Amino acid sequence: MSDLDGFYSKVVGNYRFMVEIEHLLVASFSEVSGLVVETELEQYNEGGVNEYAHQLPMRTKHVPIILKHGLTDSYELWDWYNDVVQGKIVRRSGSIILFDEQFREFRRWTFNDAFPSKWVGPDLNASVSEVAIEQIELVHNGFKLL
Repeated sequence: MSDLDGFYSKVVGNYRFMVEIEHLLVASFSEVSGLVVETELEQYNEGGVNEYAHQLPMRTKHVPIILKHGLTDSYELWDWYNDVVQGKIVRRSGSIILFDEQFREFRRWTFNDAFPSKWVGPDLNASVSEVAIEQIELVHNGFKLL
């Protein structure tokens, strides 16, 4: 038995997931993206050091979470975004939950103080037979990996 046998204990597919958003009843989402955290860097050139420049960490930023799902008769996401348009910001917390092959919770990303910054309706094309997709982008104050 190799020392690496226990190192790679489980690889989980990315197709079993669920999104929970506080106080919203929405259909399941077909796609989630934007689980990105990035730390900006400032380059500092030290006098006399020509081989490299120091990279100093600055501000950490979180990109918007993008949620996509097939269009339903629910207006929950539209109403939430429309409140933002009207100046009524309602912040909500939520989670993106990834399940393993036995549908047990494997990972949970919990985001805080989110509100929609963009809503995108479906692309309509009579020459193709595809599901009409609604998309909403959520800005947030960061997430935790649990």
